[in-house]
Amino acid sequence: MAAQEKPIRIIIGKVGCDIHERGALILARAFRDAGMEVIYLGRYQTADTVAKTAVDEDASVVALSDHTGSMRYIADEIVASLEKYGGSDIPVVSGGLIPKKDLPYLESLGVTGNFGPGTALPIVVEHIQKTVEKSRQAAKA
Repeated sequence: MAAQEKPIRIIIGKVGCDIHERGALILARAFRDAGMEVIYLGRYQTADTVAKTAVDEDASVVALSDHTGSMRYIADEIVASLEKYGGSDIPVVSGGLIPKKDLPYLESLGVTGNFGPGTALPIVVEHIQKTVEKSRQAAKA
């Protein structure tokens, strides 16, 4: 019998001064309902805190939420911090109020999803599952 794959462990980060956390809390519940282990760090985090926690907790993925239009800068800091702490292999997904002009830059950083408000929860959950599966397959290669 093959060893069972460990559950997806997801870190949800709210970096900066964004006070809007309803979306992050709803996503946390949806991820838990889908069988994922969720660590929600709360509001007002730094990129270093999110990245260090992701590495320390052996996260499968980092999910960022922002409703200030600053995801471009947040993701840039997260990717750099993940590299600094040895977690450059941890996938990053994002959602919130993301200006369309920032999407190509986020994708160039390797940040995927980039979901806007109102995205159906099953779409986000499926994206997380596929992203982690792709990451795990790459790690085995």
